[in-house]
Amino acid sequence: MAKVEKEPFRCSECGWASQKWVGRCGECQAWGSVEELAAPKKLSLVAGTITSKATPIGDVDLSSARARATGVSELDRVLGGGLVPGAAILLAGEPGVGKSTLLLSVAAQTAAKGIPALYISGEESASQVRLRAERINAVDPKLFLASETDLGAVIAHIDAVKPELLIIDSVQTIGSSTADGSPGGVTQVREVAGALIRICKDRDITLLLVGHVTKDGSIAGPRLLEHIVDVVLQFEGERHSRLRLIRAIKNRFGASDEVGCFDLSDTGIESVLDPTGLFTSRHAEPVPGTCVTVTLEGRRPLLAEIQALVSAGRENDFGNARRVTSGLDSARTSMTLAVLELRAHIRVGGRDVYAATVGGMKMSEPAADLALALAVASAAKGLALPADLVAIGEVGLAGEIRKVSGVSRRLAEAYRLGFKRALVPAGSEVKIDGMEVVEVSRLDQALQRVKITGE
Repeated sequence: MAKVEKEPFRCSECGWASQKWVGRCGECQAWGSVEELAAPKKLSLVAGTITSKATPIGDVDLSSARARATGVSELDRVLGGGLVPGAAILLAGEPGVGKSTLLLSVAAQTAAKGIPALYISGEESASQVRLRAERINAVDPKLFLASETDLGAVIAHIDAVKPELLIIDSVQTIGSSTADGSPGGVTQVREVAGALIRICKDRDITLLLVGHVTKDGSIAGPRLLEHIVDVVLQFEGERHSRLRLIRAIKNRFGASDEVGCFDLSDTGIESVLDPTGLFTSRHAEPVPGTCVTVTLEGRRPLLAEIQALVSAGRENDFGNARRVTSGLDSARTSMTLAVLELRAHIRVGGRDVYAATVGGMKMSEPAADLALALAVASAAKGLALPADLVAIGEVGLAGEIRKVSGVSRRLAEAYRLGFKRALVPAGSEVKIDGMEVVEVSRLDQALQRVKITGE
């Protein structure tokens, strides 16, 4: 008789073992991932049936693996060209961010080319999906719709429709009677996703899975789900903003650092080919406290404006000055303010400082430090910066300006949009015809270049 392990309960996420069942893994803190192990079985060494003959890699046919454009240009950009037959794509995002709207639009664009598409909704009825389709003009005879929560019924629909594109919204709502647990559980999600992926790869069907996210923003379900799919996409956006971003976290068919921009409105979701105008504001006259920088979202350079407001100093402050940020990292902003005061002698102690980005953009990369420092110094002194200036660079604690990546791409994008002057870290060695590129090595030197001096 096979010997049962001393610790018969194991986490399906990280492999942590326990002598008794617990609801939460003691190692990775995942809920519902601890399962009981059966008695181990001996591995069979008998040769099995070959499903496909091994061939030299140069003889493998590539015709069935060509990407097909979705009709949504920004999604094609992130995917690396489009949808590949047999590919499994996982799209995750916060509730209400627009996942279902985007995929319904993709299904309609595919069906408009004469390619049958099947949209399975486990969260809404078919009539509810039809209402959304009418609103975004996504009705087509080749687009088939069904509302199912059972895996067997989904497979029956696949056999009947024979689609080339299958959308499951969402994988957490589909369950199987042959797997343990309730729909949405670790075991159910793993088994359902595995079965759908096997079917779609055997039949060269592109599979798009919608995934839920947890409170901390990670994809719900077992970590295995991200490993077995070919592409993992993260859909991001603020509820009060129309801007939506898709990031490729994993991509077997293209770059994994591409970003797509979308505009979500009442009439649907549309690609934004040039989103720079969303993050900058044009002023009739130069305004103190504003500075433009260029941030990299994946490989994509985007111009963003940082605005700052500094209040008048108080006689009796007692260390109660406020530091408020929006779209910027608060800890990094506080550090930049300290460097600005101690290394460049711009007094901000005892003064309220408000710093924000335009258009709701979130910036966390250090390359925006120099622009933030210049914006705060401009607001503190009441002196406006040149309207055609961009600033790029990381500010160190000693007041030095450190080099950042992709300076040439950033400046080329800034020049394309009409900016003629740039402050960059020393040693960048970038030249743009028609643009005055000034290299600075210290923060006080950068302030002198824009004619702002400390006390």
